[in-house]
Amino acid sequence: MALDSYSGEMSLSRRAMQAELLDAETELRLAYAWRDERDEEALHRLITAYMRLAISMAAKFKRYGAPMNDLIQEAGLGLMKAADKFDPDRGVRFSTYAVWWIKASIQDYVMRNWSMVRTGSTSSQKSLFFNMRRVQARLEREAAAVGENLDKHQLRQMIATEVGVPLHDVEMMEGRLAGSDYSLNATQSTEDEGREWIDTLEDASPQASETVEEDHDLETLRGWLVTAMDALNDRERFIVRERKLRDDPRTLESLGQELGLSKERVRQLEAAAFGKMRKSLINQSPEVRQFFV
Repeated sequence: MALDSYSGEMSLSRRAMQAELLDAETELRLAYAWRDERDEEALHRLITAYMRLAISMAAKFKRYGAPMNDLIQEAGLGLMKAADKFDPDRGVRFSTYAVWWIKASIQDYVMRNWSMVRTGSTSSQKSLFFNMRRVQARLEREAAAVGENLDKHQLRQMIATEVGVPLHDVEMMEGRLAGSDYSLNATQSTEDEGREWIDTLEDASPQASETVEEDHDLETLRGWLVTAMDALNDRERFIVRERKLRDDPRTLESLGQELGLSKERVRQLEAAAFGKMRKSLINQSPEVRQFFV
């Protein structure tokens, strides 16, 4: 598989190097043909001619550990976006314009695949991701040249100022770049019977004792409700059920229309029903008294 991938990469690179070189006049003519006439042959020539540029830029990002074939594919997507958005009337060479789109496409891919944890999404975080190590190395060299010894906090603060990002972004990115992701199924030791890291995570599901207690409380509440409802007549039970026990409670007005009563009368009956339920619960279940005093 690795050999096939390498062969494909070399074949693509060879084809790109053998592609025609476009002069400014031909490039402009192809750009107009694509923009104004959607001439796919013109687009193909434009893309093919500058694929060597895309491959060259992709190679600069190999140090981030992504497969070269994937980097080339992303670079090609950036090149096609550039061709689709290029305006030949602006007087800029297509290659100059395409560089930005190719680089942006590759950088987005690298950041998406660097870690399962999202590394960053803002332009400042992206700038920090790709420049932090270079800026840090330069600052350390400059400090060493004048005999200074920067501690970690000073270095982070200087990086933040240099790149133009908040200090907490530097601290976050430092942690993300310091190491790779680890599987929760990896063992904590080299022993065969070592615990997996996932075993150390707290179980957020309810414990057995909590479940039993919750079921008991729910059954008690259900019994209280049945007792309270028994103290009501049929009309009062109907009003309470429709007003409080439905997923979609009914309005006083709709109940009044059905019962042939005014909205105010339904409200009075509802209040009276609640009073009866309260009295019944206190009389028959003394432990409920604490909820009403």
